Amino acid sequence: MKRRRIGHDYKSRCIYMITLAVEGRRPLFGTITGDGQLQPATMICNQLGNAVVKALLNIPHFYPAVEIWSPQIMPDHLHAIIFVKEVIPVHLGTIINGFKVACNREYRSLKAAGVIKSDLDALWEHGYNDMILDHKGQLQRMKDYIHDNPRRYAIKRCHPEYFKVRHNIKIEDYTFAAQGNVFLLNTPYLLQVQCSQKLNDEQIKKLCQEFLVKASNGAVLVSPSISPGEKAIMRAAFNNGFPVIILQENGFAPLAKPGGKRFDACAQGKLLMLAPWQHHNDKRKIKRFQCLALNEMARVICDHNRGQAAIQGTK
Repeated sequence: MKRRRIGHDYKSRCIYMITLAVEGRRPLFGTITGDGQLQPATMICNQLGNAVVKALLNIPHFYPAVEIWSPQIMPDHLHAIIFVKEVIPVHLGTIINGFKVACNREYRSLKAAGVIKSDLDALWEHGYNDMILDHKGQLQRMKDYIHDNPRRYAIKRCHPEYFKVRHNIKIEDYTFAAQGNVFLLNTPYLLQVQCSQKLNDEQIKKLCQEFLVKASNGAVLVSPSISPGEKAIMRAAFNNGFPVIILQENGFAPLAKPGGKRFDACAQGKLLMLAPWQHHNDKRKIKRFQCLALNEMARVICDHNRGQAAIQGTK
């Protein structure tokens, strides 16, 4: 996730979301108070955390063409949006490296004074992650994501079992990586959602109502959500707060975490995501053999716990 976009000019006018992590993800910048649910989650910076924020906000002093938006420091990492207003004389990475040098200087000073207890030689992990915000609506989504970070952190702390990426989940002849509530696999009534691509809107609507009735009676719906009908049914179940199991083509990065409504569904124990293949960064169009394989996996998962046939769309 720290690779730069090929062909992009990192001196040009652009908006980026950047993320830097403490080496080893050590929580050296402070603590999050509250649980993110009944009590609001708030980041309380220590002396080092305050120094890091100060160094970040000081970047425009050295590079007036750069603005810092929505900075959010967390116990073990930092997010910010960087707006490069006009062409800058150096690569964005040079600016970030300068910021990291300033932070390391303060870190070593506080460590020598006994304020910080740490065995790290340097504060930050190697490199940084940048996301180029060049799509409509992306900037606001990233601002919302950054603002929501303390709440998400607090919820993950309260429910770590739902956010940990688990590997080697074996079901019959298949092996999955998983994130979410793996105990959903023990539900007595797992129900596969598989629909033909040829279903019309009326047929999809009728099937959706049938599946929602089943879900309200305790069924957990299982599907890769590939066809329009499958997507509509799984989306309706999800939006109505019913637990679902989603199979996906892309695997999980080491620090993967679900976004948007999926995050809250994970926190509530109502979502399980299963991936039979490894993670990849590039966007790929799912292939037909993968679609067939994922639907077969969904069938096996459902039949593994019960001998009941799934509701099927018209072929």
